[in-house]
Amino acid sequence: MPSSSKSEWLQGPYKKALERAPERKKVFETTGQHALDPVYTSDDFAPGEIEAGLGFPAEFPFTRGIQPTMYRGRLWTMRQYAGFGTAEESNRRYRYLLDQGQTGLSVAFDLPTQIGYDSDDPMAAGEVGKVGVAIDSIDDMLTLLDSIPLEKVTTSMTINSTAAILLSLYIAVGRKQGVEPAKLGGTIQNDILKEYITRGTYIFPPKPSMRLITDVFRYCADEVPQWNTISISGYHIREAGSTAAQEIGFTLANGIAYVQAAIDAGLDVDNFAGRLSFFFACHNNFPEEIAKFRAARRLWAKIMKERFNATNPRSQMLRFHTQTGGATLTAQQPEVNIVRTTVQALAAVLGGTQSLHTNSMDEALGLPTEKAVQIALRTQQVLGYESGVSEVIDPMGGAYYIEHLTNHLEAEATEYIETIDKLGGAMDGIEQGFQQREIQEAAYRFQREIEDNDRLIVGVNEFRTDDELPPEVMRVDPELGRSQAAKLQHLRENRDTETVNNLLAKLEGAAAGTDNLLPIILECVENRATLGEVSHALRRVWGEHKETVVV
Repeated sequence: MPSSSKSEWLQGPYKKALERAPERKKVFETTGQHALDPVYTSDDFAPGEIEAGLGFPAEFPFTRGIQPTMYRGRLWTMRQYAGFGTAEESNRRYRYLLDQGQTGLSVAFDLPTQIGYDSDDPMAAGEVGKVGVAIDSIDDMLTLLDSIPLEKVTTSMTINSTAAILLSLYIAVGRKQGVEPAKLGGTIQNDILKEYITRGTYIFPPKPSMRLITDVFRYCADEVPQWNTISISGYHIREAGSTAAQEIGFTLANGIAYVQAAIDAGLDVDNFAGRLSFFFACHNNFPEEIAKFRAARRLWAKIMKERFNATNPRSQMLRFHTQTGGATLTAQQPEVNIVRTTVQALAAVLGGTQSLHTNSMDEALGLPTEKAVQIALRTQQVLGYESGVSEVIDPMGGAYYIEHLTNHLEAEATEYIETIDKLGGAMDGIEQGFQQREIQEAAYRFQREIEDNDRLIVGVNEFRTDDELPPEVMRVDPELGRSQAAKLQHLRENRDTETVNNLLAKLEGAAAGTDNLLPIILECVENRATLGEVSHALRRVWGEHKETVVV
């Protein structure tokens, strides 16, 4: 007789099978140590529970996706993250990717650009062009975007502390191309809170940093309405070692802080919330990652509707970009990273991402080579055009295991948000070291599992080979710093210095007051003030943030 319930099956066929062949040695759990049952059935849910949590695509709570047609109407944007060396080199890479079928740009900036130093500043020594492209002025930005039609291509810029400056440079280039700001489409990351939690590329103290963000919200609502003014990032939280539930909880807690800051600054939630976007990582636990995206979407919809009284459905939607997990890539047997990236990309697609970057196989070794980038892009194209996963909306919806994980991750993330609320909100939690400690503990636990062989990583602690040949690694020209310095010298000798100095003084005065800073920053960069000069003007007024030591 077939089993009539889950418990009967567990005590019958499953138990007998274990007696013949015990389960392999492994802890069956999620990244957050949630123990998993061998199988999930309708017995694990209350009557109607699955249907109540699902709904339909593009309808609250958006578990199944934010668009009525999803990929049947339009595939996700294939947006490969790239940027290195000079603006000329990066421009060639962007045009190559567009020729290969990429549908959106994603710009990586070097460390000096990220933290507000020109390439000829002593603080930039040895870092110019290393982890992204060096952008010092409008001249570099014009070169970076040369022959790229900004009215047709959307651009994502991974930039935070200097986001307002880079956005201003982008608007200025658009104007020179004859493209009005209202026609520009794209995203700036502009997420400073996660910098205080994980990455550390902050400049200013939290309060003025939040002011810059809300100034961007306000300016773009009026002048650049198609621009996504923030990409609230769980990616760096996950890459630092968080669990999937922590990634959701800490990211949405940061989102709550940004929404509240904008409301406190006098903005109406339905006038800006529709331009908020999110950015998540996708790691190797395939079912958990699919459920993570669905849980985040559902939880954010509830937060916006119930906490902030957002009435416009677009304000309740969690729109997100995904990047496959850089921290999951291995230097050992780098070709195996193609498989990891494919699994992660498929999870992101099945989770309903709006755009996707697939990492290149050689990124654990250095900047990606052109061949590796092409394979990474082709991975997305195979998923989009050959796999069949885009033919049906939310193909995993209703699967017992996926629905169980979705419910569990939503509940665990909600607990984190409630804890952060009790601490006073995201910034207070950061200042007390709560999020940092939780991530550090999760990262330590994960690494111990690898070192104890409880968690297998192919090529690292199992299935190793000794005959690996080192792959080609891309190198950045060490002379780059000097060439950028020469460009800056030429710029300073051929601009109206008095006008620039007057505008920088005007910016300092505005920073000490309450005026929106975007129009002034835009005027500065259009008159060839450099990124470092604008940043230093703000430093003189606001000072710099010093890291909170977490014990």
